[in-house]
Amino acid sequence: MNSKRRFLLLLSATLATSLVSVAADAPRHSHRAKAKLLVSGLASGSGSTIGPDGALYLTEGATGRVLRVNPRNGHVSTFATGLPQRIRAVGGAMDIAFIGRRAYVIVTLVGPDVGGGDVVGLYQVDDNDVSVVADIGAFAIAHPPSTPFFVPTGVQYAMQPYRGNFLVTDGHHNRVLYVTREGDVSEVVAFPNIVPTGLELLGSLVLVAQAGPVPHLPQNGRIVAFGPLAEGSIQVAAGARLLVDVEFGPHHALYGLAQGFFTPGNPEGSPANPNTGSLVRVRQDGGFDVVASGLDRPTSLEFIGDTAYIVTLNGEIWTIDDVSES
Repeated sequence: MNSKRRFLLLLSATLATSLVSVAADAPRHSHRAKAKLLVSGLASGSGSTIGPDGALYLTEGATGRVLRVNPRNGHVSTFATGLPQRIRAVGGAMDIAFIGRRAYVIVTLVGPDVGGGDVVGLYQVDDNDVSVVADIGAFAIAHPPSTPFFVPTGVQYAMQPYRGNFLVTDGHHNRVLYVTREGDVSEVVAFPNIVPTGLELLGSLVLVAQAGPVPHLPQNGRIVAFGPLAEGSIQVAAGARLLVDVEFGPHHALYGLAQGFFTPGNPEGSPANPNTGSLVRVRQDGGFDVVASGLDRPTSLEFIGDTAYIVTLNGEIWTIDDVSES
């Protein structure tokens, strides 16, 4: 048996064990949960994370800010300013992650190739002082993908701390990058035209949400996994429209965030239609159960205890309590 075959069998067994545990631990109920509005009136919303202090942090691409949100009462304060602002309907500060107590942000669609003048890449935030760590745009231009593209610097969507550095998805160039805090950028895995979005980890395994190509049909909304050697990937679940995030939630259950129905004919990169998004949970058979529906263009998902926090493109944060009971 060759090494790639052994790797895929090991990967499949690891995921199967995890999903059996999920099936045993997570209650099954037929009713759908109701989302509650926690925060509204933000200029925009994109990526998010739970910080070292237990608060919710999110990027506001329209203003170049990082916001801190008290998860109990929804109080919003400014954590950082000075990041490049978006110049299109999406872009600017896209996602945030912490290593220790230091915050890092990926910034996209702000370079000269789209009419901007800023660096597309990884930024570091220190006491409101913002600095460039890695020029991902320059790497993208020097190492174009094999799939078709029209934005040379790519569209970096999500980031995940990994081995002291970061994994970054590029939804336009259809690949996952490894970006170090020393400024090095390399390609970990390249996909066909599947539009990788959100990231999550299961030990050393990397889970990737895929929106699928336009028009983002349900069967193309998948979660896949690959290992540290990136010798291949396997499908974990499929069947959700325009998946934008993947996260482990309560009882170790795996959840996806689907943005919803995409109108055929809309330009590539356009969001889904308003109020068609959903929070879904992975079943052991590789399908999805809908936990909550009617979400308005969600962009990222986090969990604190048994509560889901969902950030939306139009600058809102919604909560879903008792997720494991739904």
